[in-house]
Amino acid sequence: MTSHVSLEGSQAAPDLPTFADIEAAARRIDGVAHRTPVVTSRTADKLTGGTLFFKCENLQRAGAFKFRGALNAIAALSPASKKAGVVAFSSGNHAQAIAYAGMLLDVPTTIVMPSDAPAMKVAATRGYGAEVVFYDRYSEDREAIGRRIADEGGRSVVPPFDHPDVIAGQGTAALELIQEVGPLDMLLVCLGGGGLLSGSALAAAEVSPGCRVIGVEPKAGDDGRRSMAEDRIVKIPVPVSIADGALTQALGQITFEIIRRDVAEIVTVSDAMLVDTMRFFVERLKLVVEPTGCLAAAAALQGVVPVIGKRVGVILSGGNIDPGTLASLLTPARA
Repeated sequence: MTSHVSLEGSQAAPDLPTFADIEAAARRIDGVAHRTPVVTSRTADKLTGGTLFFKCENLQRAGAFKFRGALNAIAALSPASKKAGVVAFSSGNHAQAIAYAGMLLDVPTTIVMPSDAPAMKVAATRGYGAEVVFYDRYSEDREAIGRRIADEGGRSVVPPFDHPDVIAGQGTAALELIQEVGPLDMLLVCLGGGGLLSGSALAAAEVSPGCRVIGVEPKAGDDGRRSMAEDRIVKIPVPVSIADGALTQALGQITFEIIRRDVAEIVTVSDAMLVDTMRFFVERLKLVVEPTGCLAAAAALQGVVPVIGKRVGVILSGGNIDPGTLASLLTPARA
């Protein structure tokens, strides 16, 4: 059995973002972030018995929903803070998003990335002009490294999920989805640190009351499911999964408070399910979706969450995967 520890303690309850913050974020990022398309599939509907609406954040700028939160957080900084620059820590998608948003807004960026981050994501982050600082995810604390760098240069830290402006920015994806397709019975969202899930839950509660919001995380990294079950933040060892964007050890203080209040359930899917789902998108919809981006869809397509007769929103969170890795995952092993 995997050991785990609780992060519960005497910390004061954090100030939580609201739907008004999501509306403000939508105005702030309008015209810069893409309003990504919503795709439907008769095959997916036939397989599941539901009516599925796929929000294609794999087609977002920088290749993932993370661009929304990064852009909103940086744009909300004061002129002096923008001049000093920002520091972020990320395994890939948040790194690229911060770097790209910083480039567009002329804000210097430094990204703390694990030494085993996908090469394509490292290259893209550097390509957007960011300075990359590597660390060992199994023995070093990325947050401590990031905050030390920030303190030394007077820069602002923009964390990948536990930040009100980041959460508000991520919530704009669900807002757009519901505005386009109408009220939903269910909304499936991937879960790592909880930025997208908590933002989506805030949006759904306001514009689609009664919508059942469900988080989906990799089976190897089920800290969110455990946290919901125990009603406290549970920290786990670094998970091992092909869903590299969801290898968090614990939910954030802010994201947990929103999730425990507004999310109905958290489920898990296996890596094998993610591969099958990636194959479905490539073969049927001609879409490249990275493993993490397939978490929510896998829950529906693989029958983990029954959706028969339901109108279901599914956020495809990202599409940043190296072509060679994609090919190796989708090529059946030879006997």
